[in-house]
Amino acid sequence: MDPRATQAMIRFGLGRRGDEALPPDPAGWLAAQLDVVDPALAAPGHSVADGLKAISERRKLKPPQAGTPLRDIFRADAGAALSNMTTTSLPFRERLVWFWANHFTVSLRRAECSAVAGAFVREAIRPHVTGRFADMLAAVMQHPAMLMYLDNAQSIGPGSLAGTRQGRGLNENLARESLELHTVGPAAGYSQADVTEYAKVLTGWSIAYDAIPPGFLFRPNAHEPGPKTVMGRSFPPGLAGGAAILTWLADHPATHRQLATKLVRHFVADAPPPPAVARIERVLRETQGDLKAASLELTRIPEAWQPLTKLRSPADYVVGVLRALDLPEGNRPDLLGVMADLGQPFCTAPLPNGWPDTAADWSGPEAIMRRVDWAYGVSARAGALDPEQVALASLGPLLPAGTSEAMARAGSRRDALTLLLASSEFQRR
Repeated sequence: MDPRATQAMIRFGLGRRGDEALPPDPAGWLAAQLDVVDPALAAPGHSVADGLKAISERRKLKPPQAGTPLRDIFRADAGAALSNMTTTSLPFRERLVWFWANHFTVSLRRAECSAVAGAFVREAIRPHVTGRFADMLAAVMQHPAMLMYLDNAQSIGPGSLAGTRQGRGLNENLARESLELHTVGPAAGYSQADVTEYAKVLTGWSIAYDAIPPGFLFRPNAHEPGPKTVMGRSFPPGLAGGAAILTWLADHPATHRQLATKLVRHFVADAPPPPAVARIERVLRETQGDLKAASLELTRIPEAWQPLTKLRSPADYVVGVLRALDLPEGNRPDLLGVMADLGQPFCTAPLPNGWPDTAADWSGPEAIMRRVDWAYGVSARAGALDPEQVALASLGPLLPAGTSEAMARAGSRRDALTLLLASSEFQRR
């Protein structure tokens, strides 16, 4: 068994599913996934219009009602997304989807986002994972889920018609996170004044709940008049100014550097090797932010094919276990509940910077014990599965002799499978 095939499935994918065929050409298998249309785009799901309509109807109820319809939308969309993770034949592409969804975090910490979080990933992230970063950034910034999560729908230019009448003003959340997290990063040296000016550019970017269809809405009366200067560059008023600044930020050298660092940290090592970061940064610069080219270059970095060292996050670990066991749908645990129990509730990052991506954030003693306990519980669902066969299929040549010997001495199939799933090598990618 080619160790590179197993590495490709684990490091760049979501883990081998059962005994699915190993790719004879691991690099070619990864590259081919970037050339096909994502089948999940055609899968049934709630649109942002569906979510906004549900929010609007809930707000109109007197007295206010509990958010059950919103939770129902989220659970349906989340269930479909998690099912896709555990069964997809395009795991590299799927990992990229959730990398970018985490980069542009929309969290259920804002309760009404539960109705639009699934639509956000399907409409603003999935179509662009192999396109241009500028197009993804524009789709994200105008998506109602992001405008809702970071409060931009309530941001009003102080000098606008609405601002002078209502005495309301700016909300800088979206502008601040767009600079700090999504694009150039603090190393670019922007100031608080730049954040304020950028927030003025984004005034009037709002949400129409009762339009046909509901969605993004630009409110001219709430937009701050006149040109704005951000990081030394002037941008015109209106939607044109917003489009111009997003195009400029997307292709900024500091953005390329920040994106390259995050991609290498996620796919290669917790401490991103500077030469690897420089390679991805160069590709982004030379291609004007072509994410397909950058993703392909990740698979060509020598460090990416070294022994697995990244600790799987709880969500990644759960998906990897279920792919390895390949349990029938009726015998799978409630993944939403499992992820919450293991410390990474789905789409519920505590802050706009998303879930962390290093071992130090997930390797505390209590966190690891929770994984072991869950591994023992899920092993009971495996029935007559042969633990040795699961081990060989999921890890192959990466399975250490010590783990194999310990499994052979285990008192039961369940104990042997627990030893595999709780082993340090299975928990790494």
